[in-house]
Amino acid sequence: MYVFSAMNPSEQFVEHGMSQQNLKRTSCVNVLTLAYQSLGVVYGDLSTSPLYVYKTSFSGKLSLKEDDEEIFGVLSFIFWTFTIIALFKYVFIVMSADDNGEGGTFALYSLLCRHARLSILPNQQPTDENLSAYSTENSADTWQSSLLKLFFEKHPRFQKGLLIFVLLGTCMTIGDGVITPAISVFSAVSGVQVKINQLHDNYVVIVSCIILVGLFSIQHHGTHRVAFMFAPVVAAWLLCISGIGIYNIFRWNRQVYRALSPLYMLRFLKTTGIEGWLPLGGVVLSITGVETMYADMGHFSALSIKIAFTCLVYPCLILAYMGEAAFLSKHHYDIQRSFYKAIPEAVFWPVFIVATFAAVVGSQAVISATFSIISQCCALNCFPRVKIVHTSRKIYGQIYIPEINWILMCLCLAVTIGLRDTNMMGHAYGLAITTVMFVTTCLMTLVIIIVWKQGVIKALTCLLLFGSIELLYISASVCKVHEGGWIPILLSFFIMAIMYTWNYGEMKKHQFDVENKVSMNMMLALGPCLGMVRVPGIGLIFSNLVSGIPAIFGHFVTNLPAFHQVLVFICAKSVQVPYVSENERLVVSRIGPKEYHMFRCIVRYGYKDMQQENYNFENKLVSAIIQFIEIEESIQEQTQELTIDDENINVEDLDASQHTLMNRSCCEKKFLPFSCDGQNLHQESYKVESLQILKAKESGVTYIVGHSYAEAKKSSSILKKFGIDFVYAFLSKNCRDPDIVLEVAHSSLLEVGMVYHV
Repeated sequence: MYVFSAMNPSEQFVEHGMSQQNLKRTSCVNVLTLAYQSLGVVYGDLSTSPLYVYKTSFSGKLSLKEDDEEIFGVLSFIFWTFTIIALFKYVFIVMSADDNGEGGTFALYSLLCRHARLSILPNQQPTDENLSAYSTENSADTWQSSLLKLFFEKHPRFQKGLLIFVLLGTCMTIGDGVITPAISVFSAVSGVQVKINQLHDNYVVIVSCIILVGLFSIQHHGTHRVAFMFAPVVAAWLLCISGIGIYNIFRWNRQVYRALSPLYMLRFLKTTGIEGWLPLGGVVLSITGVETMYADMGHFSALSIKIAFTCLVYPCLILAYMGEAAFLSKHHYDIQRSFYKAIPEAVFWPVFIVATFAAVVGSQAVISATFSIISQCCALNCFPRVKIVHTSRKIYGQIYIPEINWILMCLCLAVTIGLRDTNMMGHAYGLAITTVMFVTTCLMTLVIIIVWKQGVIKALTCLLLFGSIELLYISASVCKVHEGGWIPILLSFFIMAIMYTWNYGEMKKHQFDVENKVSMNMMLALGPCLGMVRVPGIGLIFSNLVSGIPAIFGHFVTNLPAFHQVLVFICAKSVQVPYVSENERLVVSRIGPKEYHMFRCIVRYGYKDMQQENYNFENKLVSAIIQFIEIEESIQEQTQELTIDDENINVEDLDASQHTLMNRSCCEKKFLPFSCDGQNLHQESYKVESLQILKAKESGVTYIVGHSYAEAKKSSSILKKFGIDFVYAFLSKNCRDPDIVLEVAHSSLLEVGMVYHV
């Protein structure tokens, strides 16, 4: 029995002895606790930026004059960039565009796909819109949103172009995961040269590499094992740099607050010209980590992240930048080591230790984000299947990917050993992060029109205000391509080529399955000729199709004309929502007449769900089929007759926990009346079929998985032949096989090989 309470949450707390005042107090404590915990996960990257911002900004031909115009101009750029982009754009605007509490590039893309049908993923069904997480606003479309939706519907190339644009931002984020650990750890360790002048750069590189190897070696333990120390480290780091900033302001230059005026930016560009425009690629490093702040929103509440940023992170970092500018105004020649030079002698070594720990914490956040992004790409068929390990039983989403971890480590070591210079690392870092920011701005422009139903003027204002600033920084970073900016470009295009090739091969494979699916009538007609028999047990046939009989089944029965007593066609697919609840995951339907005992089960996942079936899948599947038969029988008794279509899904959605049919009205349209004399017969048939299924499960479950090989047609271009016959074939051969992902025993696995030409 299921009991639903009509009381609101506050009334329920009062019923249990908790007053409204205590409820508010508890909520405030929870929000503040989350705000404190977010420091170590969200702001590790952003808080370590003062280590290298001024050093990278003044790494070119820009010279410091006695009037401090350059120092105050750079500080003004840092302040207004940090305020406009980090505070106004991300905290006040972008974080309002969440997908069921989730943030990031895929969250924005998911929102657009649900509201404008922009998704090019196959197997999308109208029934997916009934998911509880598949919520869309009920407000009517404006003429602007309708026009934009119609434009994308009429031009499929722009849909594919939007996906490529999203993948570009994703690849740049992965490139960020390579550069952040290298620049953060190397910048922190190089501070020791302030006290030990004779220390050679090679020793700094060696120590940095040792720390990086140690950092990546402990990833398999999971973030949760060391997370308890993350927040205190970042909090201590922020308080340290803000206190040092206040000390430097009062000791060296109390007039530094004047640089907060935007006039200093104009005066800086007017007096320095082209030499003042190029250092902007270093200024943008002050906002590295704001995209991580948005992407990690799902682990915390938006309110807690906003409180932590506005009350602690923002003022502490501004004070740190102002204090370092005040120190530089009196020490022009210490620009390349200004951060550590500005630390008072008495607290240098404690701050150095905290800085090293903070750099490790910031690197950890980006590495974990890279694992999450790769997992999402795998779910969307944009990346080869890799091993995904859950590192926490309590915190969903904390994962570890061994292959990606060691590749990241090798790339970080290569960047550290090859560049040996935080300035060149900073140029690469700036180009990667500004590109991701610009992708987010463009997607937000579409969200404002399509999702929020706002006018074009507001959307263009957002695009022009934030996009122009980001394009300015991108242009400054592009000019430093030869000084390290080529690294994220090369990494991004390499990863993007892998993603696009894999996605293209998977889409062609699905297209082949759709075009070559087998008709049930043809299979039944061939049955007597082939001498087809049914053997005991349950056969689970995995396919990409949500309707029809897959070609691998026809290929299987023509070569081995026998199949199991109960057949279930399994289709695992992704839906444009972050998570799918367990009671909405399985969609069961019947194929053919009842005496065939053939079913279809669609397993739905969100783009942040882990697509693994090692959670007692067989028992859940059999239970769902029996519940489906029971509901099917009860509807037959009410509507008197059921018409079965052997090619389409009749029961649209099954809620396994509540034993209800979600799309009942849709199913009832397929029922025709007949006499009620056979009611007892129907009940008896339900019990008989359920017992047959349970008996078949006791006989054993066999997994039938297709093993397809793609080959390019002879008439294909050289580029296509190279992509399919070499790149896609190499990825398919070296990625994880479906049976490994499903953790199927070899004794229960049956592979069916096929070759398809694209």
